[in-house]
Amino acid sequence: MPTFEIGERDFLLDGRPHQVLSGALHYFRVHPDLWADRIRSARLMGLNTIETYVAWNVHAPTPDVFDTTGPRDLGRFLDLVAAEGMHAIVRPGPYICAEWDNGGFPAWLFRMPGVGVRRNEPTYMKAVQQYLEHVLPIVAERQVTRGGPVIAVQVENEYGAYGDDKDYLRALVAINRAQGIEVPLLTCDQADDAMLERGGLPELHRTATFGSRTAERLEILRRHQPTGPLMCMEFWCGWFDHWGAHHHTTDPAQSAADLDALLAAGGSVNVYMFHGGTNAGFTSGANDKGVYQPTVTSYDYDAPLAEDGTRTAKYDAFREVLGRYTALPAETAPTRAPAPTGVLAAGRRTVDLWSVVDGLDGWVDAHDVPTHEEVAAASGFVLYRTSVDLAEPAVLAFTEVRDRAQVFLDGRPVGVVDRSERGTSLTLPAGVGRLDVLVEDQGRVNYGPRIGEAKGLVGPALLGGRELTGWRVLPLDVDAVAASPALAADAPGSAGPVPGPSFSVWESDLPQADLFVSTRGWGKGVVWVNGTSLGRYWSKGPQTTLYVPAPAVTGRGDRVVVLELLGGPGELALVDAPDLGHTEF
Repeated sequence: MPTFEIGERDFLLDGRPHQVLSGALHYFRVHPDLWADRIRSARLMGLNTIETYVAWNVHAPTPDVFDTTGPRDLGRFLDLVAAEGMHAIVRPGPYICAEWDNGGFPAWLFRMPGVGVRRNEPTYMKAVQQYLEHVLPIVAERQVTRGGPVIAVQVENEYGAYGDDKDYLRALVAINRAQGIEVPLLTCDQADDAMLERGGLPELHRTATFGSRTAERLEILRRHQPTGPLMCMEFWCGWFDHWGAHHHTTDPAQSAADLDALLAAGGSVNVYMFHGGTNAGFTSGANDKGVYQPTVTSYDYDAPLAEDGTRTAKYDAFREVLGRYTALPAETAPTRAPAPTGVLAAGRRTVDLWSVVDGLDGWVDAHDVPTHEEVAAASGFVLYRTSVDLAEPAVLAFTEVRDRAQVFLDGRPVGVVDRSERGTSLTLPAGVGRLDVLVEDQGRVNYGPRIGEAKGLVGPALLGGRELTGWRVLPLDVDAVAASPALAADAPGSAGPVPGPSFSVWESDLPQADLFVSTRGWGKGVVWVNGTSLGRYWSKGPQTTLYVPAPAVTGRGDRVVVLELLGGPGELALVDAPDLGHTEF
């Protein structure tokens, strides 16, 4: 069987020096019917390896479930890598960051009493061991030493930026080895002396993350990895975006020059990202370094291969560089052609949110406002409801709102409390009626000390300075609602827009191709096509389109559903290209 080892200066594949030319491609961000296409495009650019994280929360919606079917089939993804004649690097965390909700940790993990994440704490380590006992056998049987594609596995992820518990790292090493991982075990940290020291062990091979100043960063890495090959595990060729900010891009020529410098120095590389994909559904994470900033739906990342699988100027520039270090295939990836356009207008049916929720089960009675965790809501929306009787206007206040609360009195909008704006209160008008607070979890923090924090309303809830109690609370599964009988063709509804939160449905024969839904003119919400969630949109931008992968379209009687939180226009347009917003280098 083949071997992959760490030599004095190089990686050794079957005993011969081997330069790893890898690209990041996360299977959970790409429609499974497109995995083979994206992997092939990586090979055509000149790469010989695919790297992927494994997101714990993708596979384990509850503690007693580990799902590896359909879009979660890691084994099939790795088999497709092998079928393309490429190798694989797997990074199963348990923490991945990746601008992914909660950094990959399942929300239920933080409901465990006393759990202490990313350290050698018994409750956490028991959950981690169970997770790795599920995922590592899938990887182990596909190692290069057993005729498969996997040449290396990463232990934790940028741990030196978070902690320094060496016993924790040793425990992860022991679990990996006990589960049959024979290939080299790696760590990665930013090219920083303190982080590289805290995040590694002598028995693990250190790699670094950076996107520029190659010689300087390799010198820092060499101080902490005195022998063996030097590898940039995340060569940052782009960046991610936040709602309300600009769209990040990098100059293709400069990125290519930085890549050339790394490879010319004999370094191995993992281009992060080669192909970013999409934060579909409610999977996007957030950052909070004093201000909460949720991540947008597109994870295009200004990568060489765009979100729709087409090559960019950066792809061509990187391919030219890689051709100096490896033989290139004659074929290359496709460029973008204009996508089909059109307008969905006729046939719209709209149902207001209040008509839908009144018929749903799952309401929970609570004396005080519970967090989302306390009603087992892992993501998305929770509706809080109570009654008020105000002789005069009064201030409704919470200790904290995580992350965005829309407040209604008898179905009429009163205002919004937004965490990003540091809001915690608003004024209710005088009156008697039903108070509804619709709270959206806009993405769990994926980096730093606020990982795992509770979502929802952090109480007490005060009205006019007095505690407001007697709540009914509904974890609102909008994915289920979007596919429910409440939105069926014969269900009652309006033919046009309605004020306030609503679900709109169109049934139309869509073109069977990659499509781009324009959200210009709409406020804030979520879009589904045939039950596939395309993710969130928001008029704050920067992105104003949502990507529809061709396999999500049937071409006959396609069903488009829009949850609009603010009130949208009368039509929904398909446009010929993505619009990810204003760019800055």
